[in-house]
Amino acid sequence: MTKLFWSLLATMARQAKVNFVQKTRHADAVQEQFLRSLLQTHQNTEFGHHYKLSEIKTIEQFRERIPVQPYSSYQPFIERMANGETNILVPDRLLYFNLTSGSTGRQKLVPVTKRSRRAISQANWAAMGFAIDAARQRGLSLGKLLFTSSAKPLGRTAGGVSYGPVSTSDLRLSNILTRQFFAYPWEALQISDSFARQYVCLLFALRNPDLKIIGATFPVLALQLANYLEQYADSLIHDLETGEIASWLSIEPDLRASLMRHWSIAPQRATQLRQIAKVEGRLTPILAWTNLSLVSTARGGTSNFYLQRFPQYFGDTPIFGGVYAASETTFGISWAFNTDSVIPAIETSFLEFIPEDQWETAQPQTQLLSEVRVGDRYRIVMTNYSGFYRYDIGDIVQIDGFFEQAPLITFQHRQGGVISSTTEKTTEFHVLQVMQILQQTMNVLLENFCITLSNDQIPDHYWVNIELAPGYVLDDPVTFLSKFDTILKSIHPSYEAKRQDQIPSPRLRILESGSFTQVRNRLIQRGVAESHLKFPLVSEDRNLLEGLKVEQEVQLTGQEQDDCSLSKAHTNLWLQSKLRI
Repeated sequence: MTKLFWSLLATMARQAKVNFVQKTRHADAVQEQFLRSLLQTHQNTEFGHHYKLSEIKTIEQFRERIPVQPYSSYQPFIERMANGETNILVPDRLLYFNLTSGSTGRQKLVPVTKRSRRAISQANWAAMGFAIDAARQRGLSLGKLLFTSSAKPLGRTAGGVSYGPVSTSDLRLSNILTRQFFAYPWEALQISDSFARQYVCLLFALRNPDLKIIGATFPVLALQLANYLEQYADSLIHDLETGEIASWLSIEPDLRASLMRHWSIAPQRATQLRQIAKVEGRLTPILAWTNLSLVSTARGGTSNFYLQRFPQYFGDTPIFGGVYAASETTFGISWAFNTDSVIPAIETSFLEFIPEDQWETAQPQTQLLSEVRVGDRYRIVMTNYSGFYRYDIGDIVQIDGFFEQAPLITFQHRQGGVISSTTEKTTEFHVLQVMQILQQTMNVLLENFCITLSNDQIPDHYWVNIELAPGYVLDDPVTFLSKFDTILKSIHPSYEAKRQDQIPSPRLRILESGSFTQVRNRLIQRGVAESHLKFPLVSEDRNLLEGLKVEQEVQLTGQEQDDCSLSKAHTNLWLQSKLRI
């Protein structure tokens, strides 16, 4: 790809960023104009006639007339659209249906139209502009990308519309210009077998020592890719040296033939990589691509648990959040490296925020962008060109500041990510903080964890299920469990209050290596898209970890709880110095 091409792309992206920043100075006005345009466009749909969208002239009228609704309210309309009916929620022709991950419940179909794609594309270009400017400030340049999600849809609805994960939608609906970013032929992303697709993408990317970007929907997928690189280094190097593509890979014959036309021998690069692997004892992304400029992946929420393991694979390569998005819409645009907060995508959706004291209200009073308060938590409600109107997606965010007149929002967790032994409501955000502290204070690294509830007593006790990362041993599991209990009390007042006389003491299960890979495979077999699987860090599903081999179980005595070496005061000081809460 020529320097002229990259210069053109950079110019387009930076201009998109400049335009976006200008509009954040008038965020409320931009949002109001977005809503007016959307209502006018959709007024003659079946939904538009039912709610008389043509009569709505103000934001207040919009909020009075249309209730805050969950997906179930839209499901009958979307099922009709999937069967081929038109002009139901949107007036435009359907291009695709995004399929939600389903990891927190039943999978959902999300309509995609040319208009909704255009709105999301604007946010993507602005995010790219922020990434380019952040890279330039560090003297870094952008270039070829390694991103291994599938470009093959999962199927078609009865009405003939393709459906699949949002990453597949993004890839399939991308233009030829955008596809030039990839470090491999387009055919590589159409391989059905997940492992074979990732292997081939790695293989082509390894030919280029100057790869600049590694992208992954979630951090755990970037870690998985790094593990594949390390585990199959010898085979990858062999293919580079011989000009083969491993015959044992499950690749459709027509795709293999097409890929072979793009493939050729690279003996010098093979020699270089073999020497690196010999000297270092392994092959990791930062060793294979020493000029890597950034890793783009989700930040905030449960992602931060996995980001702690990035340095061993990616060194100090900056992490850029790209966009905060779901299958339904793009909520926010990342504005800096190594930052969890995002700027609301004010031209992609009309956003409202449900304050915490309204979460249990049937029809909550919402707040607009300029009305939210720094430090408070909210549930997001959105209206967009996919046909959702005041849709409560269940995402919970915190306001961390302001960028011009737009709030900076940080994703914390999905509403469903909660467990309660009684009524304490322990969230993924709570246990994530606990595990971050435990890993650092006890010098241990976890491959994964999930907090579940017992089913043999009332009230239930917490099961702290952990899998240690390779090479790590938990020398003092009793202290680990005791500290878990004490730290959770320190950051979660409701848990602390109810632990005094209601919630039994937690218990620890150390699972054998590979356990969470088994769970992940089970979820994929149930139909959860691999590229969008959000593994739960807390779960009310008593059967989620059923059948896994437990290496050790630990429970606390009364004395062990009293003697916990990490006091509440110490915990609070540690949190204030290390975590942004």
